[in-house]
Amino acid sequence: MSSTIRQRLNDATAGRPVERPVFAVYDWFVKNRPHVDWQSLFKLGLGQINHANVIRHEHPNFELIETTAQKDGVLRRDVRLVTDRGELHEWYAGEWRQEYFIKTPEDYKIMARALEGLQVHTDNAAFEASEQKVGEGGITVGQMIGIGTGRTPLMVLQIDWVGLEQWSLDIAMEVPEMMALLEQMNALKLEEVRAAAASKAEHIKLWENLSLVTMGPHLYRQHLVPLYREIIPILNAHGKRLQVHYDGQIRGVAEDIASLGFDGIDSLTEAPEGDMTVEEARTRWPDKFLWVNPNLGLYSNLATLPENIRRLQTAAGKTRSCLMISEDVPPDWEQTVPLVLKTLAEMK
Repeated sequence: MSSTIRQRLNDATAGRPVERPVFAVYDWFVKNRPHVDWQSLFKLGLGQINHANVIRHEHPNFELIETTAQKDGVLRRDVRLVTDRGELHEWYAGEWRQEYFIKTPEDYKIMARALEGLQVHTDNAAFEASEQKVGEGGITVGQMIGIGTGRTPLMVLQIDWVGLEQWSLDIAMEVPEMMALLEQMNALKLEEVRAAAASKAEHIKLWENLSLVTMGPHLYRQHLVPLYREIIPILNAHGKRLQVHYDGQIRGVAEDIASLGFDGIDSLTEAPEGDMTVEEARTRWPDKFLWVNPNLGLYSNLATLPENIRRLQTAAGKTRSCLMISEDVPPDWEQTVPLVLKTLAEMK
């Protein structure tokens, strides 16, 4: 029986049974939640899912200028994207974006100018450093952070550059400047995918943060499915496994997902954030890897947690699955995380 977390994840990925299922945490939380005693949790058997950028951009037509300042105890970060045809501005309060780059049709044109002449390269440096650091305690997943934060272009516009309210109006009216930028970005995304396919990473993730609440099945089928059908063969030809971060409501496109060649559904979350149970997901997608977020912050009565963890893991199966902390660290992590690890260790 495989012993290390890396070996167990590799076995699960390959479809081999894993007697002791893995429970792992995103590296982002390890870096950004210093109040948690991560080393004690790793000693108890918690694994780690690292993420490393496997592409690099050269962008001759824009410059990013960042400034920071403290205001009322909160770090404010301002970002200016400067081109020879104008500039765009966004700002953050702590981790949270307060203003988006694109606010008008003219802003779409400025962003299009910024992306002209963009060159994409494979870059394994971050991946190699991550693999060395995580060792046998987990794995590293490749990501394509360059155009936005590693999503497909429609989702970059919705989440990173425009914001849901303005995006909803612009996509409904098919604002010409938006449609032209989207076409340009789709072509560049395929360049990023080709670069990622040439990297050393076996797993590649798209940070979609998808929920049909924000777009509905029609836009999903109109804009995302055709691009996925171009992305997947590129990665498959190089033996890569594509994960999509679908942490919201996805029941309405469950059959579409079944027909697409995703290797895994990342951060699969039950209600209230999501709208499918793990049992339903496994029935609909018998061959896909289910990276399950058990939503530990919802448990006010810890006595019910072991039973539900057993349900989730049994439904996901002894292979092609992993439980994970991927949405947030539970406030009572000192109790919940060890309890999950103990429950999984006792499962036969």
